[in-house]
Amino acid sequence: MALKDIKARIDSTKKTMQITKAMEMVSAAKLNRAEQNAKSFGPYVDKIQEVVGSIASGSNAKHSMLLTRPVEKTGYFVVTADRGLAGAYNSNILRHVYRTIQERHKSADEYALIVIGKVGVNFFKSRKMSILDSITGVADQPSFAEIKAIASKAVGLYADGTFDELYMYYNHFVSAIQSDLTEKKLLPLTDIAATKSKSSYEYEPSEDEILEVLLPQYAESLIYGALLDAKAAEHASRMTAMRNATDNANELIGQLNLSYNRERQAAITQEITEIVGGVAALE
Repeated sequence: MALKDIKARIDSTKKTMQITKAMEMVSAAKLNRAEQNAKSFGPYVDKIQEVVGSIASGSNAKHSMLLTRPVEKTGYFVVTADRGLAGAYNSNILRHVYRTIQERHKSADEYALIVIGKVGVNFFKSRKMSILDSITGVADQPSFAEIKAIASKAVGLYADGTFDELYMYYNHFVSAIQSDLTEKKLLPLTDIAATKSKSSYEYEPSEDEILEVLLPQYAESLIYGALLDAKAAEHASRMTAMRNATDNANELIGQLNLSYNRERQAAITQEITEIVGGVAALE
């Protein structure tokens, strides 16, 4: 490779490294906020789960969201990102959901998808899979108002019998360098009655009326909490991916500099040889 070409590659790689370094810093700042959002929402979900569990376990209330029914159609709620450059963040979850659907269902009539994120929407559309609802362009620090419509629709589709169970898939944030693919059965809420309450509650009017309001709110809260968790995992994955890209670019620059110096030394040696040969010929 010519010296000019090597120098051009070094310059372009340095520019790329500056971009990946900047993206890493941006993702690190977003991760800090997203992690705080996810952690601060946790106590609310725990409390509403405790209240609903206390009412459901101590009464004869028979709400449809608490009861298992014959499964004719399954819903899949999938949380992905709007863009890539986040390592295996999107590919892991999409491969898992796709493989799960292929194993569980023989017909497209047996399942339906609700998808968050442009990457997921494009993935399933390209495979001509049934998407009941989707949302893209969710903010890096999403508010509940942004996803309330899709969360309410997901719960409503279960309530009206469009599907008989609903599974949720997302990446659970563990740390800045680890996120775990999570599959959670969102509906029916068959295990909520087993939740142990540390408090006793007095409530009115009837258990059925309270559960009619609280159970959909609880299911929507689980969706929102999963989205906050997934956003933290997304920023962590992108930060790690950009850090690895920066390290790789730095390593490549080192190799290119070594090649440049070797080629330059060879060129100088060749010039000296030619000069010495020319002088010897004149003598």
